[in-house]
Amino acid sequence: MDENSRRQREADRLRRYAAEFHAGFEHLDDLGPSVSVFGSARTRRDDPRYRLTERIARLLSDAGFAVVSGGGPGIMEAANHGAFDGKSDSVGLNIQLPHEQRSNTYQDISLSFRHFFARKVMFVRYACAYVVLPGGFGTLDEMAEVLTLIQTGKTRRVPVVLVDRSFWSGLLGWMQQRMVSEGYIDAADMQLMQVVDTAEEVLPVILGHYGQRGYAPSKEEDDLMFEL
Repeated sequence: MDENSRRQREADRLRRYAAEFHAGFEHLDDLGPSVSVFGSARTRRDDPRYRLTERIARLLSDAGFAVVSGGGPGIMEAANHGAFDGKSDSVGLNIQLPHEQRSNTYQDISLSFRHFFARKVMFVRYACAYVVLPGGFGTLDEMAEVLTLIQTGKTRRVPVVLVDRSFWSGLLGWMQQRMVSEGYIDAADMQLMQVVDTAEEVLPVILGHYGQRGYAPSKEEDDLMFEL
């Protein structure tokens, strides 16, 4: 490939990046308070965790929160399904993958992304809380991204709720025993996450965090989030 062709290819790539960000901001900027839900694409519809996620999303939706998922099957579908049956918007941030990802049909707002990093910005930019169900590498990646942004002050502090204590306890124990004890994170960083077992426990965690202050970012928080 000659130099001119390479430069043109890079210019085209930058235009695609800009187009994905523009579409996300345009469709989500007026969304209102939302909760991003992460979890496995492989969870079957007959799995109790699918039904648990549906219940969580329905409670959030009926309480006035838009529910944002990755738009695919499994936990993502359950989150969209519960929200779709509720009072608030069900949002899917779909990703184009060679396998596994297919869009679910329970989306009031559906966006498609080619690039993970643009999609991640949309998960973070508008969320006033995150709910994390069991999942694989993608779920861990999204959870770690959110925790890193909060820990480093690149985004505002919002609730990060891990659901299913039996699934997360091993990882949290390892974090405490190795990462905290060996000085890789502070003991206070463990307080960035809260763990629950039932759908009914999720909403009070979020409501309790905000109290009477409202869900919209303050001016200082909004200025901070423009640095994402």
